[in-house]
Amino acid sequence: MEMQHSSSSSSSSSSSVTDIQQLWGSWTTILKRFHDHPKVAQLKSTRLGQYLSSHPFFALTVLLFSALAALPVGLFLSFALVTCIMSAVGFVFFEVFLLFVGGLTLLCLLPGIALFSVMVSVIFNALYITVSNILNRYYPHLRKQGKVQEEESECETSQLKEM
Repeated sequence: MEMQHSSSSSSSSSSSVTDIQQLWGSWTTILKRFHDHPKVAQLKSTRLGQYLSSHPFFALTVLLFSALAALPVGLFLSFALVTCIMSAVGFVFFEVFLLFVGGLTLLCLLPGIALFSVMVSVIFNALYITVSNILNRYYPHLRKQGKVQEEESECETSQLKEM
């Protein structure tokens, strides 16, 4: 029984070794394809590319940082864009709200001003009519003097026209 156990363990270890070798082969193929890509070759011909090629640990650090920072930076930029859009939309809605409140205030004030104007006009007209009737009733000679003075001024203007 022990013999069977050791033979099955050796076959599983040999299959795992071949699996690792296949993985390594596919990994190197992918790396070679990536390495031979024209944009990578163009980057490697620059000073930065040559520096990163000579410092693989730093290159891996930069690559990991770039890959891991992409999501938070993207989320932040999305948040900033949404915030700007919402503030603009909120500003527009706030302006519309202020215009609505201002319009309602104006619609409430204008009838009040019109009513006040009518009431003041009615009061002044009533006072004018009352005062003129009282003066005509108790001081009729004032009215006649006004007519006499009016006739005299008309005579003077007609005499001036004749000259």
